Amino acid sequence: MDSQTVARRETVQDTPRTTQLKPNALGVLGILFFVLSAQAPLTGIAGAVPIAIAVGNGPGAPAAYAVAGAVILLFSVGFVAMGRHVVDAGAFYTYIGRGLGRTAGSGSAAVALFAYCTVQAAMYGLYGATMSALMAHHTGVDQPWWVWSLVTMAVVQALGATGIEVGAKVLAVFVLAEFSILLVFGLVTFFRGGGPEGLAFTESFSPDAVLQGAPGVALMFAVASMFGFEATAIYGEEAREPRTTVPRATYLSVAVVTGFFAFTSWMLVSSYGPSKATAAAGKALEGGDSTVFVFAPVADRFGSWAGDVLPVLLATSLFAGVLAFHNSANRYLFSLGREGLLPARLSALNRRHAPWAAGAVQTLIALALVVPFAVTGKDPVLTLFSWFSGVGVLGIMLLYFLTSVSVVVFFRRERLDARPWNTLIAPALGALGIAGAIWLILANFTTLIGGATSTAVWLALTVPAVLALGAVTARLARRHTV
Repeated sequence: MDSQTVARRETVQDTPRTTQLKPNALGVLGILFFVLSAQAPLTGIAGAVPIAIAVGNGPGAPAAYAVAGAVILLFSVGFVAMGRHVVDAGAFYTYIGRGLGRTAGSGSAAVALFAYCTVQAAMYGLYGATMSALMAHHTGVDQPWWVWSLVTMAVVQALGATGIEVGAKVLAVFVLAEFSILLVFGLVTFFRGGGPEGLAFTESFSPDAVLQGAPGVALMFAVASMFGFEATAIYGEEAREPRTTVPRATYLSVAVVTGFFAFTSWMLVSSYGPSKATAAAGKALEGGDSTVFVFAPVADRFGSWAGDVLPVLLATSLFAGVLAFHNSANRYLFSLGREGLLPARLSALNRRHAPWAAGAVQTLIALALVVPFAVTGKDPVLTLFSWFSGVGVLGIMLLYFLTSVSVVVFFRRERLDARPWNTLIAPALGALGIAGAIWLILANFTTLIGGATSTAVWLALTVPAVLALGAVTARLARRHTV
């Protein structure tokens, strides 16, 4: 064999490595931490639960989380079935493209990237405000919210470039801290028999409790609090034995998140008493700080130190969420660059097999989304956080729906899996449930974003606009290359 042949073979063998994320880097628990980080448990509990109780169905809000979890579980069945045959860092758009065609896949890629980046930008708004208050209170350093957001962007970019294992370890510390204090609070409350009216299981989970008030609003906030578990498939390329790791991580994530939100919200209702919980949540919202509804009973249970620690954990919860969405978004950019839908430079990896170029672009996108709110002096919580989190939720739910439909179409055409429950019944039921959730989100979108009706309409229209723009742009790009 001559030297030219050897060199040519070595080149062929080395080529995939330059566009392949680091394999065997994550196990089930590593992926689980990324999912929990994206969900930011403390942020979801402190931000969404008081609103679900005050504006939704009162003490029946915990059941809304259980119902939302059931819908997501149905979606997960088809999602996992498709994941056994399609492994790619693009996840959603790859699945949708395989089932509904490349144009639909390209449009959904734009929506996924838009949703992840807007949710991350929303978290930067709340994170900046939280850090500004914390630093002013504990150190006397009084800086605008956007200063802390910009500093954190640099930190997140650096962590993202160090490789997926480092990010997983950092997230594990933060997630365990916030998860543990809420779980311990719930368990202590449960084993002590609940609050002044007992555990009050019936008041939270009976059909009458579920249907009282505005159950649609509660379900909407429950669904909004639980997205992020799809990251299990995004990290499939970096997982150890992805055909078994990804399904286990997906089902475990859905079970843990559903159980956590339903149980913790139930114990919060119990700690106040179901007859007083709605009024307490409403009072917290009227005071302009919904976290009081959550932090007060935890501090009463554990002492004043908990009241000092929880705001810090809220900041670390948001930081973990920001890092998790950075990693998700840069893997979408990486995948789109690798497939030629975006510049190939985005598929460049550094020595740690981390998508550094895609990460840098993602950070620039975050900068572009956050800076206008800083320059115009907008409130980071009432505008940046509220508006972009609402848009992100709507975009992700659209992707859930398209993915469920794609699963059904894909397996009817390819016949790779003959199990009707996994490839037809569960995905179809999941699609119906998600369609209902999308209807609820649109019907209550003004409430979700906390803004004017005109603002809600314009923000909601951005999602189909991005879907259409992505589809048309990709179609034109393919015609140009042909």
